[in-house]
Amino acid sequence: MTPAPVRWPDAADPAIRGDLTVAAAYVTPAGGAVVTSVSPVGLGDREAGRVGFTTSLGFPKKLEHILRNPHVSLAYHTREHGFATTESYVLAQGTASVDLRPSPQRLAELQLASEPFFGKTKRGPIWDWLLREYHQERVFVDVGIQRVAVWPDLAARGTVTVTGADRPEMPTEQKPPKNGTDPRVDVSAVARRIGELPHRLLAYQGADGLPVIVPVAVTGHDDTGLHLDVPPGLLPSGGRRAGFLAHAFRPQCIGLGMRTLTGWLTVTDEGALYAPHTSKGLAAPPYKTLLTVSNGLLAKHGLRRARRDGTAEHLRQLAAGAAGARSEPPDARYR
Repeated sequence: MTPAPVRWPDAADPAIRGDLTVAAAYVTPAGGAVVTSVSPVGLGDREAGRVGFTTSLGFPKKLEHILRNPHVSLAYHTREHGFATTESYVLAQGTASVDLRPSPQRLAELQLASEPFFGKTKRGPIWDWLLREYHQERVFVDVGIQRVAVWPDLAARGTVTVTGADRPEMPTEQKPPKNGTDPRVDVSAVARRIGELPHRLLAYQGADGLPVIVPVAVTGHDDTGLHLDVPPGLLPSGGRRAGFLAHAFRPQCIGLGMRTLTGWLTVTDEGALYAPHTSKGLAAPPYKTLLTVSNGLLAKHGLRRARRDGTAEHLRQLAAGAAGARSEPPDARYR
């Protein structure tokens, strides 16, 4: 029996419709979580209980993880450069499906939806050639909502309101990795690199398998890791794998910076400590023409590579298997 759609509440609607950049998290086979930033351009079908975002074949690892384990969450955590004016922190959690071959109509609707957020699409013979793969080879990640939690402020403090499934109990602590829990990258270098990236979030796997994304503040660091300040009641005690995101972006995302970490989180009565194990960064230039050219060339290169090395076909096989496991195919369209 197909569960009834979870219609997000009025308090969440401005953020879902208007945020320029949100945090997306998915889980890893080892029970950790990876959190990154995406721009969903208001995609969502409230009546069908669905939110989502787009990506490309240039990020195959993310797509492979989601296809293998479709538990995905989106955190609408900042109103910066978007259209919403509320101060609510919104966490939407659910099960994802991946549309690797969206229809021309869906791609056209996406392009129209993107322009209020990113500005008019460049057109002309040269631009149409350059941006063909960037616009026509998008991959849609549709998240069927199971739960929406809304806090009254962006720091996720205060009383939370939950729509859909009840929030589960906190998960038990995890078994430490065989290589130990200590930092595996230079903590001082990580702290320096995230110093100018004001939006910081942490993600871990909840007791029901869905990722939980919470806003955090870094209060200091030493050789043991990053010291975090987190609203009370949002982190489970003990140790576990967790993902960390720090990012910044300008209007229309013309210029952005992002650093994603994976590592080990330890929560005790004395506070929260995050020991980073991996660190990856991304930056985009603050010049629209240069950014557009870069996006176009990267999309062309990523698609050719995915086809050449078999990644595209591998993802299609995973998607076909995931679709076959569902009782009925998802409605691919947004309203």
